[in-house]
Amino acid sequence: MEIKVRKYLTVTEDILHDGGPPPASPRRRAACIAVIENPFAGRYEADILPMMEALKPMGLEMSRRLIDALGGDPSIIDSYGKGAIVGENGELEHGALWHAPGGYSMRELLGESKAIVPSSKKVGGLGARLDVPIGHINAAYVRSHFDAMEVGVADAPRANEIVFALVMAIGPRVHARVGGLAAEDVKGEDGLR
Repeated sequence: MEIKVRKYLTVTEDILHDGGPPPASPRRRAACIAVIENPFAGRYEADILPMMEALKPMGLEMSRRLIDALGGDPSIIDSYGKGAIVGENGELEHGALWHAPGGYSMRELLGESKAIVPSSKKVGGLGARLDVPIGHINAAYVRSHFDAMEVGVADAPRANEIVFALVMAIGPRVHARVGGLAAEDVKGEDGLR
C-alpha cells in the first residue's frame, strides 16, 4: 500500500514565560503534521491493518523532522504525543491506524522510551484543530510534563484525507508547581514512574 502525502508542516514554539518569571530554559514544543490521502474514504473496509505497516516510514520521517526542529539532539527531548484528524468521508478508526507507526517511530528515534504516547483523534472538516496531549517519554506520572499542543492545517483535512500529527517537547511546563513525580526521579522501568 502506498501512502500519498500531500504536504508536511512543521511548527515550533519557545515558551519564554506564562505570566510569571522567565524559566532558566524556555519550554520548547514542536509538531510535525502530514496530510495524506485516505485510501478508505467513502467506503467501509474490513481489513485496514496493512495501512498501519505502510505508515511506519512516514512516522520515522516525521520524527526525524521533529528532532531536527528541536535542535537535532534526541537526548534532550523529554515528552511527546500524537494525534489524527480524519476527513468527513473517513471514519475514526482510520485515525487509530496512527497508534503504532506514530508512537513507535518516536520511541525508536528517542531511545526506546518507556511511557505510552498520549493520543487524540477525531473526524473533522477543513481547518479542524486538534489538541494533541503530551506526556513524559519515560513516566506517565510526571505531572510537570502534562500538556497539549493545538495543531491543524488551514486546507486540511479535505473529505478524502487524514491529518496525522506528532508532537515532541523539551522541559516541563514553564511554571509547573503542582507536585507529583519529579522528572529527575523517574526510574523508567514500567512507563509509569
